[in-house]
Amino acid sequence: MGNGVKEGPVRLREDAEAVLSSSVSSKRDHRQVLSSLLSGALAGALAKTAVAPLDRTKIIFQVSSKRFSAKEAFRVLYYTYLNEGFLSLWRGNSATMVRVVPYAAIQFSAHEEYKRILGRYYGFHGEALPPWPRLFAGALAGTTAASLTYPLDLVRARMAVTPKEMYSNIFHVFIRISREEGLKTLYHGFTPTVLGVIPYAGLSFFTYETLKSLHREYSGRRQPYPFERMIFGACAGLIGQSASYPLDVVRRRMQTAGVTGYPRASIACTLRTIVQEEGAVRGLYKGLSMNWLKGPIAVGISFTTFDLMQILLRHLQS
Repeated sequence: MGNGVKEGPVRLREDAEAVLSSSVSSKRDHRQVLSSLLSGALAGALAKTAVAPLDRTKIIFQVSSKRFSAKEAFRVLYYTYLNEGFLSLWRGNSATMVRVVPYAAIQFSAHEEYKRILGRYYGFHGEALPPWPRLFAGALAGTTAASLTYPLDLVRARMAVTPKEMYSNIFHVFIRISREEGLKTLYHGFTPTVLGVIPYAGLSFFTYETLKSLHREYSGRRQPYPFERMIFGACAGLIGQSASYPLDVVRRRMQTAGVTGYPRASIACTLRTIVQEEGAVRGLYKGLSMNWLKGPIAVGISFTTFDLMQILLRHLQS
């Protein structure tokens, strides 16, 4: 009887500790998700704004049959500046921000969550994941973000290749597409986007995480310096974008078919048209050299900003 009386308070205390521990863990998880969302949003916004003029020029070449060269790209930039003003080089960047901020926030946050889930599944708690799960986490994160924000990507592409008179703002694009082409058009080109995102996001995150892991192993330092993160991010961007670039060209053609004079077609038909008209290498890799300039810069800024923001927020929380 005496034992029963003693056991009661002990069990109550243990239950209370378990509930308290669970509550603290839940709060910590929510804080981690929020800090990942905030860091990812800022990382995406900074990266895309830095390379917006180059990005717009690349899209103009991707959706036309014009042959790409560095000289032609510079000419497009120069004439855009002369005819429409300096700020027109960032035309469509407001639509980019509306897409990139949620996209980057979701992608980075999803990546952190997928890493935790896969880490628990494979028994790597708080450690670097092995190669295949690392690649899988990146691909899943990219697919999740692309699926949730795709219509904004289409709107941004339309704004980049049309004059101001055609679409005055983001809402105008949505309204005109819905009225004239149907709501289904907002997801036109979605399949090549997802097919491109899987290798792009998978390889980008995989390369960056692998380089950080190797750095930790060989340098003996827990954290790389900011310039080292930039280099790792640049390598990640270079590999990821090179692997998925042909699908990016197909996606842009499909997204802008309604305003560039090309007929709306399937992935296979769009691919065949590009190859027939411009050749496999010239057509499918048109603008890649510009991507090799802007991609590493954007991805380097993005990964570095995310990591540094995460470190800062952890310091502030502690």
